[in-house]
Amino acid sequence: MNRPFRKRFDGPRLTPEAAERQGRATRLAFEALRDSAKVVAFLNTEDPLLGGRPIDLAVASPEGLTEVERAIAALA
Repeated sequence: MNRPFRKRFDGPRLTPEAAERQGRATRLAFEALRDSAKVVAFLNTEDPLLGGRPIDLAVASPEGLTEVERAIAALA
């Protein structure tokens, strides 16, 4: 059946490992900051010490997630 008004997601999909890293970074940030606005701002704002947006770094590689985890621990 053709559903012309159905929303389609045509963007790239995360691998299961990348999605897990994204979830872990988000969960740890929320546990440390306890305010969703602060969590969103932290994860999506360019961090010069990390060299990028924390969420992008966490998704990109396990090493990036480790760096983000360290940054979150420093916030707590």
